[in-house]
Amino acid sequence: MKVAVTGVGAITPLGLSAPVFWQALIEGRSGIGPLQGCFAAQLRFPNGAQLRGWDPLHHFDARTADLLDPFAQFAVVAGREALADAGLTVDDVRGPRTAILTGCCAGGQVSEDVQFQDLYIKQTGRVHPMTIPRIMSNAGASFLSMEWGASGPVFSVSTACASAGHAMAQGLWMVRSGMVDRAIVGGAEAGFSLGFLKAWEAMRVVSQDTCRPFSKDRKGLILGEGAAMLVIEPLEAARARGAKVYAEFAGAGMSADAHHITQPTVAGPTLAMSNALADAGMAPEEVGYINAHGTGTLANDATESKAIHAVFNSHARRIAVSSTKSMHGHTLGAAGALEAVATVMALKEGMLPPTMNYTTPDPECDLDVVPNAARAAQVGAALSNSFAFGGLNAVLAFRAPAAL
Repeated sequence: MKVAVTGVGAITPLGLSAPVFWQALIEGRSGIGPLQGCFAAQLRFPNGAQLRGWDPLHHFDARTADLLDPFAQFAVVAGREALADAGLTVDDVRGPRTAILTGCCAGGQVSEDVQFQDLYIKQTGRVHPMTIPRIMSNAGASFLSMEWGASGPVFSVSTACASAGHAMAQGLWMVRSGMVDRAIVGGAEAGFSLGFLKAWEAMRVVSQDTCRPFSKDRKGLILGEGAAMLVIEPLEAARARGAKVYAEFAGAGMSADAHHITQPTVAGPTLAMSNALADAGMAPEEVGYINAHGTGTLANDATESKAIHAVFNSHARRIAVSSTKSMHGHTLGAAGALEAVATVMALKEGMLPPTMNYTTPDPECDLDVVPNAARAAQVGAALSNSFAFGGLNAVLAFRAPAAL
């Protein structure tokens, strides 16, 4: 059974809808800027990719907005957009034949930080009675299931930066197997709280200026926030109801490095990409674009480049490989979902988003990284890579709608 992507939604530092997000990517606009918030002066790094203009009261009543941590708010609004974009209604997804699967790395960090301040600094001796529902990683998925009456499989995956990729892969296999008629899949993250940012500061992997994936002078990642959701369903069902198709969700691959908690290996990503190709029944020569994990750290970019060469051999130099994290930052558990939206849009529109901020070629990253400007190109198939701390890898494979 072929599975189609029929709807997308995105809440990102580049814009608060999928079309705005995509337009910003193609224009090479950056969502990275000076940190906003009372914590900014307490950090060694000055920049982040935060949402601009987000007002939860545009999307929720005051009581509901207070119940949901920002990451869950982002997931819900992106899910609503994806559902509408797919031409589906709440009546269509009500019942046990719809799955909702989300990825989230850290859960409600904003809410947790506020409650810890009350407990440890203000010494109130108590926290808000709804703290647990606010911080649980499944809050966005659960709220969507209740809002829509979707009573099929609903859960959240937490595997660091591969969370959304793993959730989306599970959704693909559920739809392909016939377990459900459709799945709404993606990820969400909102980590701009002092405690969480201090933890990243301590790792010494955050750049002092911007994110320069694959560039020799790269200095680290830039943290981001946001959410993206995709509607996936059998291609035959999509065609029967006249739905637009962004791409075929052709396959997914996973692997574990089984090596080190933070240092990547070539073998793990190589296996995940190979597994994705095999699951998709896709020859390496079909792939014309890879949306790279591309964090901008010294270790990741060189390792990912070596893995791409290991999988594709001589074809690797003919594949366009870009990192959109150079514009929207590293959104952690949401990264795979934002980048999946970018990938299917690239296939549908025949435009490849660039790797921005690129200055100097690195012999360790000897790939066509689409530097600093989008490129018109009709490619038949693409991969989207997510490689996480803990050595956990998820790769998604898509085919262009023209190939269906």
